[in-house]
Amino acid sequence: MTSSPVDGGLNPHGGPTFPWGHTLLTNSLLNKGTAFTERERDALGLRGLLPPRVFTLKEQLGRAYGNFLRKSDPLEKYIFLTTLQNRNETLFYKLVQEHAEEMIPIIYTPTVGQACLEYGAIFRRPRGIFISIRERGRIAEIFRHWPHPDVRMIVVTDGERILGLGDLGALGMGIPVGKLSLYTACAGLHPYYCLPITLDVGTDNTKLHEDPLYIGLYQKRVRGPEYDAFLQEFVEAVQQAYPKALLQWEDFGNTNAFRLLRQYRDKICSFNDDIQGTASVALAGILAGLRLVGGRLRDQKLLFLGAGEAGTGIADLFVAAVQQEGLSEAEARQHCWFVDSQGLVVRNRPGRLADHKAPYAHVHPPLATLAEAVETLRPTALIGVSGQARAFTREIVSRMSSFNQRPIIFALSNPTSKAECTAEDAYLWTEGRAIVASGSPFPPVTLGGRTFVPGQGNNVYIFPGVGLGALVCESTQITDGMFLTAAKALAALVSDEDLVLGRVYPALSKIREVSVKIATAVADEAYHAGLARRPYPADLEADIRSRMFVPAYRDYV
Repeated sequence: MTSSPVDGGLNPHGGPTFPWGHTLLTNSLLNKGTAFTERERDALGLRGLLPPRVFTLKEQLGRAYGNFLRKSDPLEKYIFLTTLQNRNETLFYKLVQEHAEEMIPIIYTPTVGQACLEYGAIFRRPRGIFISIRERGRIAEIFRHWPHPDVRMIVVTDGERILGLGDLGALGMGIPVGKLSLYTACAGLHPYYCLPITLDVGTDNTKLHEDPLYIGLYQKRVRGPEYDAFLQEFVEAVQQAYPKALLQWEDFGNTNAFRLLRQYRDKICSFNDDIQGTASVALAGILAGLRLVGGRLRDQKLLFLGAGEAGTGIADLFVAAVQQEGLSEAEARQHCWFVDSQGLVVRNRPGRLADHKAPYAHVHPPLATLAEAVETLRPTALIGVSGQARAFTREIVSRMSSFNQRPIIFALSNPTSKAECTAEDAYLWTEGRAIVASGSPFPPVTLGGRTFVPGQGNNVYIFPGVGLGALVCESTQITDGMFLTAAKALAALVSDEDLVLGRVYPALSKIREVSVKIATAVADEAYHAGLARRPYPADLEADIRSRMFVPAYRDYV
C-alpha cells in the first residue's frame, strides 16, 4: 500500500492486520465509537461492545461540543479534548475544525502553558515518545517501538524553555503534542504521520526535583559533550528510521536552539519554530500593518524587548525582507535595536555578547531601561518577546504614540500572563491608534464607540502551512526564504475588512485556507530552489488540497 505524507483519503492502517473487536475500539485513529454501522459491528466483532443505536458523526459532534461547553475551566476543557483525542481522533479533529476559534486557544496557547505546568498531575495516557539521557545508545531501538513506521512530521523538545514559563523538563511534552494537533487541524496532516518527542536530559528547575508527581528524571540538566552526543545520536536515528521526516525543534533554550539549528538544518530537513516561525508571523503582522501605517518596510525602526530566539529571529527575517527593498545587510540591521536584561544592546558593552546578539550591537551610548531606549531611538514598532509581564507601561506606550501616528505595539510573549501589555491597555493608552498584536488571544476592545479586534501573532498561522508545503513536495531543506515567502503570503491574506477592525491577521476560522495558501507558496519556493524531490504537479494548490486529511468516517466493510 502506498501513501503520501498528507493523504487524507487513504487509510494508513489498511491491510490484513486491520484491528478487530475491542482492539479496534482502542485504536484512536480508526475508532468511530457509536458511529460504527450495523454491518461493521457484525464484520468487525463489535456486536455487543457498543450501545445499540448508531449515531452519525454530526450527532457525535453535537454531543462532544455540548460536553466541551459544560466545562467552565480552561484546563478541564484541555483534559476533555485530550481524552477525546486519545479515544477518537476523527471526532476530535472534526470538533477542532468546526470550532477553531474556541478550540485552538485550549489545545495550544494560552491553555497549553497551564497544562504543561500541571502535566504530571493531569497525566492519563502517554502520547508520543519520551527518550531520556539514560537511553543513550538505544534511541534507534526505541523508535522501533513506535507503531507507525512511516513518520513524516516530528516535533521535538528538551523542555528547557517552555513558552515563557522556563525549564519544565519532561512536562514540556504538552508542546509537541499540541503543535502536532495543530498540524492536523490547521493544515490537514494525517495524524498517523505525526510523532511528538520529548528528550529528557534532566531539569534545572529544582522545584520539579521535589515534586512527587513529576514524570521526568530527578537530576540536573546534562550539558556539554554528553548532551551533544545524545542529540547527534537522536538526529541520526531519525534519519535512519524516518528518512522522509521533517524535524521541528521546539522550545529549546537559547544556548542550544541557535547552534542546533545551525548544526543540523543542512543535514536533515528541519527548522526551529521559535526562531523562524515566530519571525515569519511577526513580519507578516508588520507587513499587514503597513497598509494602515503607510510607507515601506525600510522606513521602519524596530525596538525589541528581549534578545533571545524569537527577537533575533524576527530581526533576521526583517533584515532579509528589507534587503529586497534595496538596503545592504549592514544598513538593514541598523533598523533593529534590542533591550535585554542589561539594557540596550550596544557594541561597547562590557563582557562577551552572545553570538545571536552581536550583529545587532550597534555603536551607541549605553541605555539602562526600555523607557530610555524608546525616548532616545524613537522606534516605529515596539516588539515584546521577553516574557516580562506588563513591561510595556502606560508611559512607554503613550510615548510611542506621541511620535507615531499609528505605533506598532506587538506584545508577543506567551502565555497570557507573560504578555508585555494587554490589548485593552495598548488601545486605551494610544487613543485607539495603535496597531496591536499579541502572542495569546485577547478579546475585542470597545473604545470611543469603535470596536477593535487585536491580531493574535500566533505561530499557528505559519508552521502548519510551511510543514505541509515542505512535505508535499518532499523538500530536502527548510530555508529562511520559505519563511519570508510564508510571511508575505500570510500578510496578503489579511483583508480590508480585517484591517478596519484593526486585525493584522485573518480570523482563526480561516486557518485551513491560510495553511493551503502558505503551503502552496512554500512548495513553489522549494521547487524553484531545486530542493523538491517530487515532480511539480500540473496544479500545485489542487494537489495539496487533495492530500489533506479531512476528519470524516470511512466505511470499513
